[in-house]
Amino acid sequence: MTSSPVTPAPVLDFSRLAKLREALLAASFTADGCLDLLGPTAYAALARSEAVPALRATRGGSPLETLVLLFLLQQPVPYAAAAVALPVEDCLADGWLVRDGEQVRATVDVRPYANEVAGLPSADAWVVSDLGCAVGGAGGIGSGETAAGIARRDLVLGVGGASTTLANLTVRRPVREALDLGSGSGVQALHAARHAQRVTATDLNPRALHFTRLTLALSGFENTGTAEGSLFEPVGDRRFDLIVSNPPFVISPAGRFTYRDGGMAGDELCRSVVRGAAAHLEPGGYCHLLANWQHVKGEDWQERLAGWVAGTGLDAWVVQREVQDAAQYAELWLRDGGDHRGPGSDYQDRYGEWLDTFEAAGVEGIGFGWITLRASGAADPTVRIEEWPHPVEQPLGPHIESWFARQDFLREHDDAGLLAARFVLADEVVQEQVGAPGAEDPEHVILRHNRGMRRATKVDTVGAGFVGVCDGTLAAGEIVDAIAQLLGEEKVVLRDRVPESLRLLTEQGFIEPAV
Repeated sequence: MTSSPVTPAPVLDFSRLAKLREALLAASFTADGCLDLLGPTAYAALARSEAVPALRATRGGSPLETLVLLFLLQQPVPYAAAAVALPVEDCLADGWLVRDGEQVRATVDVRPYANEVAGLPSADAWVVSDLGCAVGGAGGIGSGETAAGIARRDLVLGVGGASTTLANLTVRRPVREALDLGSGSGVQALHAARHAQRVTATDLNPRALHFTRLTLALSGFENTGTAEGSLFEPVGDRRFDLIVSNPPFVISPAGRFTYRDGGMAGDELCRSVVRGAAAHLEPGGYCHLLANWQHVKGEDWQERLAGWVAGTGLDAWVVQREVQDAAQYAELWLRDGGDHRGPGSDYQDRYGEWLDTFEAAGVEGIGFGWITLRASGAADPTVRIEEWPHPVEQPLGPHIESWFARQDFLREHDDAGLLAARFVLADEVVQEQVGAPGAEDPEHVILRHNRGMRRATKVDTVGAGFVGVCDGTLAAGEIVDAIAQLLGEEKVVLRDRVPESLRLLTEQGFIEPAV
């Protein structure tokens, strides 16, 4: 029998997808099942696109090993083995598999995914993407402009580091309407579908929307819908309680790849998402997105980002995690596109095109990070823009939600209100004393938080004394008065000075308002 032509994507047949899902579960083709089969070393290597350890661990011929070979390692398997593991004729008819003589092979990557949402038990799910696109960029397919019969600009990526980061940043709470803006293979929609009554996924690429539908249907979700178009255009004037977006944020000189290149000048696409979110958030709603932004000569990058948010009426927390110079950034995405594998002259020409574009715009570097917006309705929205390249706790979503709640508290309490409030020390805050060996008193007292952003801050004697006794039983002012008496200072003077420290310690999460 001759090979069947490669289809653009498998057919979306809900009844047959239910049978396929049952077969995957029966074979333990799940995140936990694959980890148990492959072991941590081979499983970790697979995440680096290294297949040899996994191939060595899949020689037994079990249904699970057959599925790993087919869908994760893209290896042909005997038809008879596939028939034991899957409803093979349905999969052939719908384009999940193609047949070559007595063997079959997969047309897409089907990757087990642990769909984890804070406060809910983990659920088994599967992400469908193009072959070779499950981890990292599409460069693994080859350096040509087409791959497996699909134009490379239309390729659909699966689970990667960016999608995992965004999923961990998102505030998870029961909501009515959620929007996955630029859904790709549907990773963010998978998470949202567990805590939203209804999820809408949008994308400019109709093929990506088809993969999103496959991912959601194979994972058993029915509370979802899709809409084709750019940015917020497909949803009209609808509003949402949650917006998540891993947009095509790469700042490139040409929109070659739909999955990564925004097609707008500079960082205008990310700015447009931020500016557009205000009109599409319900009161109290959150918007989370990953973004790149330009560091332009003569401009303060923080002021530039503040300009994105200005006038929206939204609270904003922007965190820059990394900065690359223009050359590093160009090299990263040229490798992602497979350009380094082509003729040297082509690579040099494209490299030069990137640098020419950056030089013309005065771009000295590119920032990577995340942006969280919230429709608090505050007359004076809180906007914090900071650089934080240090490790953070994952998932960070619960801590992001707590941060915004603390901003509400600080807005509602003037200095007198802070002194009248009661506080408690946050969990896992430790104190470190720094000084010369044998010295009677430390030179510095450092508070270190081992949760959330894992911040550290220096405090004076008053601050150290305050956090040491704030257990929610006394008002802050009462504690300050006791410290003043102990130190022999004027109570009024200390009461005037302490609220500034209380605001800092509260904003950074070292202390929390007592419930």
